[in-house]
Formats: sequence, C-alpha cells, structure tokens
Amino acid sequence: MSARRAAVIGANGGLGAALCDGLEARGFDVVRLSRNGDDGVHVDIEAEASIAAAAARVAEQGSLTRIIVAAGLLHNEGLSPERSLKDLQQDRLAKLFAVNAIGPILVAKHFVPLLARDAPSLFAALSARVGSIGDNRVGGWYGYRASKAALNMFIRTLAIEVARTRPLAVCAGLHPGTVDTALSKPFQRGVAAGKLFTPAQSAGYLLDVMDGLTPTQSGRCFAWDGQEIAP
Repeated sequence: MSARRAAVIGANGGLGAALCDGLEARGFDVVRLSRNGDDGVHVDIEAEASIAAAAARVAEQGSLTRIIVAAGLLHNEGLSPERSLKDLQQDRLAKLFAVNAIGPILVAKHFVPLLARDAPSLFAALSARVGSIGDNRVGGWYGYRASKAALNMFIRTLAIEVARTRPLAVCAGLHPGTVDTALSKPFQRGVAAGKLFTPAQSAGYLLDVMDGLTPTQSGRCFAWDGQEIAP
C-alpha cells in the first residue's frame, strides 16, 4: 500500500476529477468516490449510511493521508441562488445545507478516523469566499453563503478535536476560485480576465496550497492562491 493514500469525495465532478488526476501525478494512491461510483466507490453525501459504508470499504485497504470533499451545490434544475428574501424557500435551503455543510462533516465523522496518526495528514473540503461573513458586502445568495459559512465553522470545530489525537493533521476549507465547470457556468460573465480557471489549473493551485499547510493553520479557510479567507 502507498504511504500517500488519498480519498476524494465528489470525484466525478470537473474539479473533483482534476484533483484526483493531480494527486495521482504527485504520487498518491487515490480512491475516487462519487454518487455514481462509475470509476471508484459509490457514496451519497446526503445519506449517512452510504458515507459509513463507503468509509468501511476504503478502510479495508488501510489508512489515509489525505481526504478531500469536492462535492458541492450552488444550483440545479430547480434551484438557483437567491437574490432577495422573497426568493427563500425552506426545501431549497435544506438542500444546500445538506450538500454543502452536513454532508462534508458526516464525511469527516466516518473518514477522519482513517487518517494516519503518526504521519502528516489532511482533511479538506471545498468552501467558497462567499462563505466569509466578514467579506460579505453585496448580499444575496443566502443559502449558498450560509451553508459555506456553516461548513467553515464545522471545519474549525473539527480541527480542534482532531488535534487531540492527530497532532500532525490539518483540517482546512479551500476556495478554488471560479472554475470553468457546470457549477459556475451561469455566473462566469463578470469574471476578470485570467481568473476563470480550468479544472486542472484550480486543482494544481489547491494541491500546492494543501502541500504547504501546517498544523498551526488547521481550522482555517484558504483561497487557491494560499491567502487566508476571513471567517
């Protein structure tokens, strides 16, 4: 078994697949997990039983040194970012929290115990700059902002607990920038020149950030360029 073993949840997405490819290029043995499970292990991030079963299957092959949650939701056929209070709907808010916040922390519940105790390791989840409370100056996007802010708090709380048993581990939120994937497609018009990344570009930046993080930075959120994002 490779000493550098990673699990990527959401591996079938554009950025998730690019992260898997990038990890493999850096010498990691990668377990790809996704809802369809076509090229790896099946997992439904909205169902804890599915997450637990996937973790048990991954555990059969040994410990992990890196866990990345690349799954996330901004919009779908029946859901789009809210522009004002009148757009809020309870079921849509619940869906955003289920995918963007509750799912990732349940992944942590079942997968973090697989992290090596005596080697540097990392749990990371894709967050977003718009999840920063201090950086919110334009409003809107209630559900997405709030669910990512909740994710950031989950990661901070997780980091405190993980440090007690895995002092070499890092827990972090990661902002990938605007990536040319289905998630950002409807919102790319105003992106500055040179700031719309291909999945491979963003994955490379994020992997560089992950490689440079230390336990003293655990519990924080970082952008693709390594800059810390305010809570």
